[in-house]
Amino acid sequence: MPYDAMSDTSDESLLAAYAAGEPAAARALTLRLGPRAFGLAMRMLKDRAEAEDVAQEALLRLWRAAPGWRMGEAKVSTWLYRVVSNLCIDRMRRRHGGHVDLDAVAEPEDPAPSVERSLQETARGTALQEALDRLPERQKQAVVLRHLEGLSNPEIAEIMDIGVRAVESLTARGRKALEGLLQARRSELGYDDD
Repeated sequence: MPYDAMSDTSDESLLAAYAAGEPAAARALTLRLGPRAFGLAMRMLKDRAEAEDVAQEALLRLWRAAPGWRMGEAKVSTWLYRVVSNLCIDRMRRRHGGHVDLDAVAEPEDPAPSVERSLQETARGTALQEALDRLPERQKQAVVLRHLEGLSNPEIAEIMDIGVRAVESLTARGRKALEGLLQARRSELGYDDD
């Protein structure tokens, strides 16, 4: 059966079809989830080659897990985000001698920005990165997953292996800390003009 990455077929159904021997289901799921896995890895590692390796390793782990996947226990995307997060943290620990310093995320690129807008976006991305770098590791991870990846609190709780209330607390404290760190730079970054 041909599958399309944009079809209404759920991630779980595609994974089950792959486990049942349908390689087209794996292709569709890879097209759907691969870019998201790579995006998260790129934001955390800021190294394209490493991010590609992490995304590929995470998808390989998903294919190995497919035959034993228990429907309804976890969302496929949430499981994949957790694997990607853990692989990235492992790489960062190795990179920094056991200490994790999650890299910040640049602002999304505007498809046709003016030079001024482009410079402003670069300055904002740099400021956000610097502010994120000053947050504690868990706060940074929660903020990135919630506000930059757009995941729900229950998904983040599953990825981080903590309760939903802990996620809410981490994101609230992280957001408040970011606001405090960036408040003095509002005018410089052009937020007073928006």
